Amino acid sequence: MELAYYSDYAVRLVNTEEPERGGDSLTSVEAVRALFGPAQQIARRATESDVTRLRAVRGRLRTVFEAAADGDEVRAVDLLNALMMEFPVSPQISGHEYRDADGRPDWHMHIADHAANATAGYTATACMGLAFHLTELGVDRLGVCEARPCRNVYVDTSTNRSRRYCSDRCATRANVAAYRARKRLESERAARSGRTADSAQDATASGER
Repeated sequence: MELAYYSDYAVRLVNTEEPERGGDSLTSVEAVRALFGPAQQIARRATESDVTRLRAVRGRLRTVFEAAADGDEVRAVDLLNALMMEFPVSPQISGHEYRDADGRPDWHMHIADHAANATAGYTATACMGLAFHLTELGVDRLGVCEARPCRNVYVDTSTNRSRRYCSDRCATRANVAAYRARKRLESERAARSGRTADSAQDATASGER
């Protein structure tokens, strides 16, 4: 598994909360296990305590994305480093069952599953993924959706670093809202222009009398 993949762990965890809507889907052990996906052994060790622990980590990870979105890369790095020191990774070389054309293992870096609990394992994985993207691609690749009230986070993988929304749905909603706002502004300007023209005509008529 490539290190870049692990950043999705952070995105999935942070997006279990909708702060401006008051929503939270991280409410049970089953929700914790779902974050890992079906192939993760450590997910089986999840307990009720991991719900509380992961919620705390979730808030800290959100601040990393928010600092990055605000352009404060030093703060983003400091926050991420603090998490990585608290939840260190255990890397190992892995080949799984994949083979190249010569029949050799497809060796790659993998994060070993030696964490004390589900939260520690998940957090270490998520932070490693974010660290990879931040150092290899830039802090501006971490963003917060601009479509209010959505505050989902995302990792920008576009070629021109142009992503502003967490999904096509939010992008469409934002574009529709912007279009309607422009139309309202045009209507208000037209109405004001009409009233100004009427006032000028009335003033001219009064002067002629």
